[in-house]
Amino acid sequence: MEVILREHVENLGRRGEVVKVADGYARNFLLPRKLALLANQANMKIVERQRKIGEVKELAERSAAEAYAVRLTHADVVIARRVGENETLYGSVTAADIGDDLKAKGFEVDKRKIQLEEPLKQLGEFTVPIKLHSDVVAQLRVRVAALEEPKE
Repeated sequence: MEVILREHVENLGRRGEVVKVADGYARNFLLPRKLALLANQANMKIVERQRKIGEVKELAERSAAEAYAVRLTHADVVIARRVGENETLYGSVTAADIGDDLKAKGFEVDKRKIQLEEPLKQLGEFTVPIKLHSDVVAQLRVRVAALEEPKE
């Protein structure tokens, strides 16, 4: 089945593209969520008009994401964790921990956009990609430090 995408769909296409997909995928996912329309002449005209408006919107979103990415690359994220004798962490640092630290610093980042392949389990400095837009990925520096426990 051929459909016209109304929004960018990951691994499928961009807004305004005509793509061929499985009937079930279109009927059960794309069409009910209003991510696509059936590809016919009437819908093509509507989508062409929406695509022009969408290109302006896309450009604005991308510009905003690039500006946010610059701010994020200058953010200093330090997460302290308890460590054992051989500097092994008790637990790990996850995307949720990074998201919470960013939120405390005034950044709003959905933890699902933090592309941490696996939790951080060592002390040190790491570069963590954050996908802000389909074309914009910020590189965030995260430092995992030992938690200083108060001496009694």
